[in-house]
Amino acid sequence: MTEFSIEVENLSKRFRLHKENNQTLKAAIIGGRRNSHDDFWALRDVSFRVPQGGALAVLGQNGSGKSTLLKCLAKILFPESGTITTRGRLAALLEIGSGFHPELSGRDNIYLNAAILGIPKAEIRKKFDDIVDLSGVERFIDQPVKNYSSGMYIRLAFSVAINVEPDVLLLDEVLAVGDASFQQRSREKFAELTGSGRTIVLVSHSLPVLTSMCDTALWLEKGKVRDFGETTRVVTAYEEALRPQAWTDDSGRARWGSGEVTVTEVEVLDGLGRAPRGAFGVGDSVTLRIGYEAEEFIAEPQFTIVLYSPGDVEVWRGNSAGAKQHGSISPGTGYFDFHIPALPLAGGDFGVSTIIVDQSTQTIVDFVRNINQIRTRMQPPNQLGHVGMQPQWGPMMNTTSSGTSPQTQTT
Repeated sequence: MTEFSIEVENLSKRFRLHKENNQTLKAAIIGGRRNSHDDFWALRDVSFRVPQGGALAVLGQNGSGKSTLLKCLAKILFPESGTITTRGRLAALLEIGSGFHPELSGRDNIYLNAAILGIPKAEIRKKFDDIVDLSGVERFIDQPVKNYSSGMYIRLAFSVAINVEPDVLLLDEVLAVGDASFQQRSREKFAELTGSGRTIVLVSHSLPVLTSMCDTALWLEKGKVRDFGETTRVVTAYEEALRPQAWTDDSGRARWGSGEVTVTEVEVLDGLGRAPRGAFGVGDSVTLRIGYEAEEFIAEPQFTIVLYSPGDVEVWRGNSAGAKQHGSISPGTGYFDFHIPALPLAGGDFGVSTIIVDQSTQTIVDFVRNINQIRTRMQPPNQLGHVGMQPQWGPMMNTTSSGTSPQTQTT
């Protein structure tokens, strides 16, 4: 039986938008009860469940109700109707500096923030080095946090929240800060938490982050659930909905993005960077060379590769976050190599799509779908599907009805 850490049923949250603002006592007395208002429903009949150990992505455009939902889950806001059930200790990081005192040092604020979360001092003492190491503020740990940059502030708060290992962790737009190393360590910690049965709810505009870190997604639109389900499917549908910004290039491909950099081609090469002949087999090495043309300088963008099956079903997505050769793009032309040491696909032509996002991962610079394809050889007759495997079958082992040791049948 599935254990759910979060259960939300028919959740609705209303805010009152007053049409007049009485600035003085005289105006309030004269106006009496005539200060009218409109009801704004930030959330309306929202229902979903998150299993123990699950990671839920919450996505949607600004004003869709994402942050309001997290504040309701954290019991900062209380809904007009509906129920919220959370199981276990809950930690939330919803805005910069929550739970921090600006005059205290980073060291003191670690203990203060942990106390707010209900963590004993002895337990934090054991985890102190891990918290500081993840945050990357070792040199400034004894300085007042009022002198920290916003990035240092949020990294330290995030490190405390994630290292106290709550049963349910709520995060609102905290992974857009920090360099690739910090983001990679954060992902590793996420995997460790979910692997040990912790539950995470993550709000972000960074679709690559949501896709790589969450197994389920909730898409909110104007306070209502637009879609809920497997992350890749929901994110793809969300991306499709943003297509009004799409344009058609000279090759007739539909693409969208801010346009400072555009992908000009994707070459499918062998592992040595040479153009291959025919189709690839299971286990062959493949290099995708992504050519681009830049009109402007882009600092540390991320490249994403998406592979689609012959039935146009997304089978894999990965990005360049943390790549050692990752750098910035200057005006002009260039390319970026994506290497697959051993191709795990077989049985058809797999479409290749590319996405470029900026350093914050908040802005899609260029998105072009099916710019090329990887042609693969068919599986042997005794295998089906698009995943290429090279299995080794062992001998058949029969056991007697009396439960004696198994014997190998030979011919």
